[in-house]
Amino acid sequence: MELDMAADELKAVLNRLRRAQGQLNAVIRMIEEGRDCEDVVTQMAAVSRALDRAGFAIIATGLQNCMAEGASDPAGRDRMRARLEKLFLSLA
Repeated sequence: MELDMAADELKAVLNRLRRAQGQLNAVIRMIEEGRDCEDVVTQMAAVSRALDRAGFAIIATGLQNCMAEGASDPAGRDRMRARLEKLFLSLA
């Protein structure tokens, strides 16, 4: 399954991933500075949410493509559905 996203969708996912990267760098810096545990965990939760949202956007695009391409091939659609379900559950 290829990652085939429209330019605006791809830009949104990349922005989320860059935001998560910045947040992760902040977590590392906070730990190195000995910051409060609650602050570190709060920032880690933000990183996790950003990664989840990027992953869900990618899966949603895959599902959209699957529905468009697999309408005429039930067996292929079922295989793609199983793969997307597995991906979705890996994020849940």
